[in-house]
Amino acid sequence: MVVHIVEDDEAVADALAMALEDLDHRPRTYPDGETFLARARIATDDWVFVDLGLPGRSGADVIRDLLDSGQPPKIVAISGKSRTNLLRQLRELPDLKVLRKPLSIEMISDAMG
Repeated sequence: MVVHIVEDDEAVADALAMALEDLDHRPRTYPDGETFLARARIATDDWVFVDLGLPGRSGADVIRDLLDSGQPPKIVAISGKSRTNLLRQLRELPDLKVLRKPLSIEMISDAMG
């Protein structure tokens, strides 16, 4: 199992990767949705943490692509957006797990539990 992190903020991606390593996971980071979709080899038992505020292709678009793949991995959206903006963006993805930044090890562990 691999944990993929799609996050354009290098500091956030690095902190999330370190937290996941502390939880004995093997994280891989990607700076944007296009790079992730082009390079990642995704299995159904993988996890994908996707920032909703990605440059270029939005995090919501990346999530829709994963869900449309037939056998999607487990997905967690992350966002620093306001609650109102977040709810508006996620209307089409009602069952999605969403973590609000700043993230903590407890939040990450609970989301994957």
